[in-house]
Amino acid sequence: MDLKSVLHMVGGAGETSYANNSSLQKIAISKARPVVEDSLLDLYCSSYPESLNVADLGCSSGPNTLSVIKEIINATHEKCHQLGRPMPELRVFLNDLPGNDFNTIFRSLPVFYDRLEEEKGLPPWKCFIAGVPGSFYGRLFPRDFLDFVHSSYSVHWLSQVPKGLQGEIGEALNKGHVYMAESSPPAVFKAYLEQFQRDFSLFLKFRSEEMICGGRMVLTLLGRKGEEPSSGDCCHVWELLAQALRGMVSQGAVPEAKLDSFNSPHYTPSAKELKAVINMEGSFHLDQLQITEVNWDTNDRDDNEGFIFYKKTSGQNVAKYVRAVAESLLTSHFGEQIMDELFERFAENVGEHLAKEKTKHVNFTFSMTKKV
Repeated sequence: MDLKSVLHMVGGAGETSYANNSSLQKIAISKARPVVEDSLLDLYCSSYPESLNVADLGCSSGPNTLSVIKEIINATHEKCHQLGRPMPELRVFLNDLPGNDFNTIFRSLPVFYDRLEEEKGLPPWKCFIAGVPGSFYGRLFPRDFLDFVHSSYSVHWLSQVPKGLQGEIGEALNKGHVYMAESSPPAVFKAYLEQFQRDFSLFLKFRSEEMICGGRMVLTLLGRKGEEPSSGDCCHVWELLAQALRGMVSQGAVPEAKLDSFNSPHYTPSAKELKAVINMEGSFHLDQLQITEVNWDTNDRDDNEGFIFYKKTSGQNVAKYVRAVAESLLTSHFGEQIMDELFERFAENVGEHLAKEKTKHVNFTFSMTKKV
């Protein structure tokens, strides 16, 4: 599977699009806002530069993409107003894989610029926005170029399906599963961890080459609280998808070999694993690590006392955002014709699970400074 050409969120503005099913990511961005603002303003106040080069890696498309940029502009504009200083020129680079729906982003820019001028009095030339297609597991920018790097819900995606998921004679080691599961053999956990360590080390290495000394970076990604690789709800959501596929295998709708040969190319690390890679790679100081949680069903807010649980509705809510993220991978492997039935089954499985226990995604937001 060539992830560079396959992996992308569902584009457009349809019922299954990422634009209409990214409330989980929106909440994660909102929870990370204080860390982003603190890191950005600390950078700005260290030298009061006349311009800032900012990259948003894995930007995707839809309303969340420009909301991050707006937060950065708002924080910088407010600080400049307090200090009586002119607003620096912002050069913003939106990065994602080539299959990303960049056209939707570009079509929304005129309205974005108009609102900046209406709300902040900022002319368009105060903020230049460009798209940069490519994998962030390689170099994307010139050396010593970027001042600030942001990425949300992207770095847990791997550069490839981990190597080592096949035995010596080519048999699938993770049969019946699509990600790490409690019954997966130790070799599967080892393969996923080692792939993450290689990828995240490369990510940090290339960012250190692209960033100025003292540059800041804030990353938010899905993780897990426990040290055991299969611990936590991050694995269980994928096991419920595997359960739906196993049901389709039993009815002859999906060949068993197809299921056995599919593994999701992502990894949800523990905080200890993250820190170990950062320390080993050595280019960045870890300034802050924030751990937050978000309910699987984002309509079920912990502060929403009026929420009434409906098993079917909650299952559908979760299935929609998982489909918006994973459909491109699943379609490339299983074919488009099974997607509707697959996610109907998945929604039922999730609803049954949530009827028994409320479960949450774990988010890690951590800010770093490039070492001098």
